Amino acid sequence: MNVSDIVKELDLTVFTGEDYLSREIYGGYVSDLLSDVMGFSSEGDVWITLQTHKNVMAIASLKEHAAVILVKGFKPDQDTINHAAEEGIPILGTHKKTFEISGELYSLLKK
Repeated sequence: MNVSDIVKELDLTVFTGEDYLSREIYGGYVSDLLSDVMGFSSEGDVWITLQTHKNVMAIASLKEHAAVILVKGFKPDQDTINHAAEEGIPILGTHKKTFEISGELYSLLKK
């Protein structure tokens, strides 16, 4: 499954990274604690968070995440969008709560 598949299936908004929606997804990680994500997430994960600042993109790039999903209607600031564009990381968004979108992503990945 790739990022464009989850955008379509989960009705996600694409804030940036349209050129990278073909990235393969291998799993997911849910946390708002940056050190936790840095220590325990994996390459190819979709990171689900409510954090919107540019440090999120630094960690997503370092860990080679497939994409980042922002929950509860949160939107990235311009610095974050710029950094994501530089790093080639899609930032996606949803109005759903973390628990809901996590379950939906998990179900898609287990098909």
